[in-house]
Amino acid sequence: MIVNERAAIVLLILSIVHSVALAQGRPEKERIRIGYAARAVVHSIPYVTKEAGFFREEGIQVEVVRTAGNVAPMTLVSGDVEFSIMSAFLLLPAAVQYRDLVMLAGFTRYASMYLVARPEISNGNDLRGKIVGLQRPGDAYEKNARVALRHLGLDPDRDVKFLYVGSNEVMWTALDSHRISATMLTPPSTLFARKAGMNFLVNLSELKVEYQGSSLTARRSFIKENPNLRKQETFRILAKFFGTNDREALEESWNYASDVPTKPYASESAVQAVISHLVEVNPRFGQHKPAEFIDSGPLTELDRSGFINTLYGSK
Repeated sequence: MIVNERAAIVLLILSIVHSVALAQGRPEKERIRIGYAARAVVHSIPYVTKEAGFFREEGIQVEVVRTAGNVAPMTLVSGDVEFSIMSAFLLLPAAVQYRDLVMLAGFTRYASMYLVARPEISNGNDLRGKIVGLQRPGDAYEKNARVALRHLGLDPDRDVKFLYVGSNEVMWTALDSHRISATMLTPPSTLFARKAGMNFLVNLSELKVEYQGSSLTARRSFIKENPNLRKQETFRILAKFFGTNDREALEESWNYASDVPTKPYASESAVQAVISHLVEVNPRFGQHKPAEFIDSGPLTELDRSGFINTLYGSK
């Protein structure tokens, strides 16, 4: 099977799960559960892998479950899931309290959202005094919004008002319905915004602001106990995941995923950016170092074996 760069990450996640989930010399675990914290492109990786049949081909029974928001770390702690895709912002506070939680891979090293505004707002000055819609107070969306607003020469605390709508899925709806004047978006909502004539004020990807986002997480104890544990088709699966058959929206999501690194090691400097963000809320996070939250062992073994290079057709 020919695998292009964006599809290769799906096989990579399969390989990490497969190598950890299958215990050497012991029967296969009956079922592996993988959670995802948001309906976002990178979070769809385990869903795409399952729907494409890759887990089944490897003899792994996988259940993919939505573990929204702050619930995500607790599902790992309780053992309700063995793996989870969540932001480092969600993982780190829980990992400080429950040292069993760990990051195996990082899919987004840089902030990659867009600050999008209504058609009548074409620059930062037009945004003064207006309402910016966000998810929850103090989260990664707000952190990224503040970076974008400062890039436009605005003071986030004085020049705009924040309205918290509770979910990233509601942010586009709030913008489209005139409830807010601007918000932070990712695909496929970016396409809907573009078609509606919204203005894209800031592309955070272009600013190269380090901030560890979506990550593959697990429990250290599970890793220790289990040491060995195609584009058109992907479109069909993404359509089911996002609840849309809009071809352009799926293309937008597919292209957005191209920013996922070929070897998704969690970046210590990007994790440090998240720690610094958390310090703004509680100084106690300042005593922790990025290496405390990262275990690159499974990914490193795959890398050393040459398997990752074969996915991309390199040696």
